[in-house]
Amino acid sequence: MDTPETITLITICDNQFVVLMAALLKSIEINHQSEENINVYIVNDGISKKNTDKLIRSLSTGKLNIIWKTMEEAIPQDLKIPLDSTTFPANTYARICIPYFIPEEVTKAIYLDVDMILLEDISNLWKIDIGNFPIAAVSDRSEIVSSPWGGIKNYKQLGLHPKSKYFNSGMFILNPPMWRKLEISKKTFKCAEDNLLFVNFADQYSLNVVFNENWYELDRRWNSYSQNSEPHPYLIHFTGIKPIYKGYNLNVVYRDIFFEYLNKTKWSGTKPKHNLIRLLKKTYNKIAKKLASVSR
Repeated sequence: MDTPETITLITICDNQFVVLMAALLKSIEINHQSEENINVYIVNDGISKKNTDKLIRSLSTGKLNIIWKTMEEAIPQDLKIPLDSTTFPANTYARICIPYFIPEEVTKAIYLDVDMILLEDISNLWKIDIGNFPIAAVSDRSEIVSSPWGGIKNYKQLGLHPKSKYFNSGMFILNPPMWRKLEISKKTFKCAEDNLLFVNFADQYSLNVVFNENWYELDRRWNSYSQNSEPHPYLIHFTGIKPIYKGYNLNVVYRDIFFEYLNKTKWSGTKPKHNLIRLLKKTYNKIAKKLASVSR
């Protein structure tokens, strides 16, 4: 009898968002009904020992094999994180380096942001054939590179067709060997450094430039944004304000689903925090990157 395939999953988290990650991993654990093992690589950007222990105790079935990686282990020494001026944490760029901190024999991997809830068996996402594409993702709310509020603001200078599609980098399937062969990590970091004035959504900008018109489009239900009202989402993505803050004012049904899963973890009973904490986190992210830039 053949041994079930192992699913490779990656996410990145800091101490403030560990509560989001707990709900995400619990949703994956509960909805995974097939026989595949799941290796979950977590890039730990300052999560406390107390919270890592709490997270492990929240996952009781043994379906998920947690493998911790530090930021230092995740980013190759010859690459420097692009220090853009967005409010996104610098750790978002670690996802671009996935092929370098997972085993070389892995030929497929799934990346998920922590601000998500998975309502389908992850094996259904894993089994999608993306052909010879290096990456598969879902179209972003801004849809195309020439979007006036999202997209790629300097698309003309880069020679990109204005109607070419633009994807959201919060969830994607990747082909690690192909990324290494094409030197995607190096190209993506360089793209960000060369265009820092135009980087708006951190890594998402550069990934869309590098993969322009060379990515596999997944069903929208695999990345259902909380600004929308998809009635039967496969995966909910809390883009914008997170449900852990009192300022959350998006899809209420999605918010309730989040707390339904969170209450099955050791964070059960957690109440939304004041919106000021969210704003302070964004400010901290910008200041941390400015300080890092000065110290280079």
